[in-house]
Amino acid sequence: MSLFDRFSTSDKPFIFGGAALSSDGGGYAFGKPEDGLLDFVFDQGIKIFDTAPIYGFGKSEEALGHFIKNKREKVCLISKSGVGWHDNKRVNMSNDPKQTQAMLIESLRRLKTEYIDHYMIHWPDSKVDIRFPLEVLAKAQIEGKVKTIGLCNTNLEDLTKAEELIRIDSVQMQNNLFERPEADVTNFLRQREIPFVGWGVFDKGILTGRVDKKRELSKNYAEGDSRKKSVWWIQAEVLKKIEKIPRLEELVGDLGLINAAISYALNPSWSKYILMGSKTIDDWQRVLDLKPRVLDSELVKEMEEICHS
Repeated sequence: MSLFDRFSTSDKPFIFGGAALSSDGGGYAFGKPEDGLLDFVFDQGIKIFDTAPIYGFGKSEEALGHFIKNKREKVCLISKSGVGWHDNKRVNMSNDPKQTQAMLIESLRRLKTEYIDHYMIHWPDSKVDIRFPLEVLAKAQIEGKVKTIGLCNTNLEDLTKAEELIRIDSVQMQNNLFERPEADVTNFLRQREIPFVGWGVFDKGILTGRVDKKRELSKNYAEGDSRKKSVWWIQAEVLKKIEKIPRLEELVGDLGLINAAISYALNPSWSKYILMGSKTIDDWQRVLDLKPRVLDSELVKEMEEICHS
């Protein structure tokens, strides 16, 4: 049984995405979360909470640290190293072992905990051999500061090097109709039965149908929402995806676009969990009320043809 299996149930394959707690802190953020959001998802059976320092420049971790104060043993915490920032808040992506060590200590402080259940390298770094930061985490694991270790947004080369040093307890990568992990990565995971966690299931809102052309052209996003100006939110690409949404909605029919997106992300044999970054209670309730289903192979093919045409 994996770490995640101990904290989740088969009918709720969701992990809370901590970017929802970034508020107006900046970094990777999507606006202010609704009051009581964490209590609601916890009461609904969600016990795994994913975060990272860059979410709100520490605000997400601080919010979770406050939330878990009296329930530490009842939750599974995930955090990450590798995406930090300079004093002027310019993002600094590095897997230098010194940064890994410093970010781990800072995360423990912000989360107000003596250990993190699952600690991950956030992104590959072409300038640093993945084994160097993993040596730091392997030592932290022996010391009890982290319980298990994983990789995010990774590749086959790093996965192969990583398993020389540690047991890889999960891999987290973007997984949606527009973006899927490389086959060599998913084959690696399936062969070793490594849990996979998908993020970006709705492609930052596009696959909910709420990011329409009018909203994108007017940049009508909440204050503190990264989609207003981040380099990864490229308007020309977003508009091309938006054009495909009506055809997708017509194709999936009564299943509904949101349920289709979730079902698709959970459909392959190597995918078992997904991050859910909704920041309102109503949105979480809608997701929890859905019944993801196994999709017909022909429907999957048609959905993919629309998204990649």
